[in-house]
Amino acid sequence: MSDLATAVTPAARLVIVGVGLIGGSLGLALKAAGFDGEIIGSGSREQSLKLALQCGAIDRYELDLQAAVSGASVVLLAVPMGVMRSVMGDIAASLPADAVITDAGSVKGSFAEDARAALGNSLARVVPGHPIAGSENSGVAAAKVDLFCGRRVILTPLPESSDAAVATVRSLWEMSGAEVHQLSLEDHDAALAASSHLPHFLSFAMVDMFAARENKDDIFRFAAGGFRDFTRIAASDPVMWRDIALSNRDAVISLLDEYSDAIDRFREQLQDRDGKSMALMFSRAREARRDWAEMVEGRTEVVPAAHCADKFTDSEDK
Repeated sequence: MSDLATAVTPAARLVIVGVGLIGGSLGLALKAAGFDGEIIGSGSREQSLKLALQCGAIDRYELDLQAAVSGASVVLLAVPMGVMRSVMGDIAASLPADAVITDAGSVKGSFAEDARAALGNSLARVVPGHPIAGSENSGVAAAKVDLFCGRRVILTPLPESSDAAVATVRSLWEMSGAEVHQLSLEDHDAALAASSHLPHFLSFAMVDMFAARENKDDIFRFAAGGFRDFTRIAASDPVMWRDIALSNRDAVISLLDEYSDAIDRFREQLQDRDGKSMALMFSRAREARRDWAEMVEGRTEVVPAAHCADKFTDSEDK
């Protein structure tokens, strides 16, 4: 049994607000790992909650948020970034004094701002978090028991976050099979803007550009593996990624400017038929990509959760 079950007693009550891919997968993973507390789902769509109950991701559900969190030990907010503040405001008065609050959002600076606005001085209980796991598919129907096996989860504690709250959230994710790291809010948002957010926005933009062309049918009909690999993430949830873009606006704009400069340099090389410079750039990129692949393949040193079996592997961006 993990430290989480010990820390919050066998009667622990985890409330997952937003039981989609991430929330549903966490529920499945915790149950597979032997979590013997109660897992409650909550959200606005009863059909999704019923499906989460049927697939075993939750023990029961509550449509009323206040009722759902009234006896909570831990509350996970797995909702779009754009509604984090309103959800925390809705549940603030109903939370037990010792309930821990965490999230699964992709932008931590904006979540911290939302928590401060909604929860005031009750920030010792708040531990922002981000599982670096996901899929182009969304919803609880896409949930997988091994989604977090060997994947990174980044915690970005606030200055006010208590050590006990951080330990509780860490244990929750470790029990799911994840490898937990800590970063500052700023370092997280800068790193994820580069490694996850920008690639998603470039993929969306390219597919949208081709979809507007008159010859789009030919483009898509004859597209091969490179197009499939680069554009897979453009099938992701549009609302979620709209909120991520707006929540991490400054970092993304800075990277878009930097990327535009890189594209301009490549355009100049093409214009000048400068094959030597192009080849050098391609070679640098290839070596950097290979170095990254070697790094992630050899990085895991933690022991996977029992339910992860042989799936302790590299992550998918979310």
